[in-house]
Amino acid sequence: MKRMDMFGLLKKDMDFIERELYRSISGDDLLNETSLHLLKAGGKRLRPVFVLMGGKFGEYDLEKLMRVAVPLELIHMASLVHDDVIDDADTRRGQLTVKSKWDNKIAMYTGDFIYAKALEIVTQLPNPEIHQILSKAMVEMSIGEMEQIRDFFNTGQSVRRYMLRIRRKTALLIAISCQLGAVAVDANPNFSRQLYRYGYNVGMAFQIQDDLLDLCGTEKQIGKPPGSDIRQGNITLPVIFALQEKEIREPLLHELTRIHELNGQCDVSTAISLIKASSGIRRAEHLATRYINKALDALSELPDYKTKRNLKDIAHFVTRRSY
Repeated sequence: MKRMDMFGLLKKDMDFIERELYRSISGDDLLNETSLHLLKAGGKRLRPVFVLMGGKFGEYDLEKLMRVAVPLELIHMASLVHDDVIDDADTRRGQLTVKSKWDNKIAMYTGDFIYAKALEIVTQLPNPEIHQILSKAMVEMSIGEMEQIRDFFNTGQSVRRYMLRIRRKTALLIAISCQLGAVAVDANPNFSRQLYRYGYNVGMAFQIQDDLLDLCGTEKQIGKPPGSDIRQGNITLPVIFALQEKEIREPLLHELTRIHELNGQCDVSTAISLIKASSGIRRAEHLATRYINKALDALSELPDYKTKRNLKDIAHFVTRRSY
């Protein structure tokens, strides 16, 4: 599935959202330049798509939905700018990161600026429920980021700890994208609950697939060198599963220790080969599929609109994508 296929009948409305994204980051010349740099690098725009689709389950109002869709994408963008500083990443989506093209200080203020712009737009909606849901998710995202930093090169972490971390870092924002689209247009509360459940499970599968692509994808596909997570010390699900295998554990621990000691400035192909030789990839894929099945189950309680079929297509795309 290509990006335009995901948009389907929403293409005209997504073009409007895209224009509003560009309009939203006007400000200081330098902050405008740095923000535009990330925006021009593109992205899947999944979160705005989910907002618009959620809006289809109520009285669809593009102006209201824009004031949710644009902030959610901006929050996602801001988190990426901050992530690249923490991860010392040079490229994202095949382009130089803000911190690489400018510096860490500029990148951090760029992220803060984009966050502030997101809040400025969403507060134009008078519904306090939207503000409460969004602010709570932002708090959880920050906790998830701190947990990831704390767990760098922590080879003893459990699957449960990993799941809680990606719930906060990734799944929650996708979940509330689906939910808030419905809330913004006063949809049936049961619809917004099921959309949240759908988005949460899609978000969990999405992050697991991201972790798999970091190990199995090419630089052209994922826009950054494969094995970036390992270099940064981010112990993802396939790695946790691989460390549970007796034959793989000791040599993999040895490689991860070496990478840690060299601050990630080394070849990680041996570590990747060990993970691929384990059942870690297969087990992670299986878990991602389980989450997608839960997402599809959540859709079963929604009316049989065309949007429901589109949501099913996106769910299947998540675990089959190569970028």
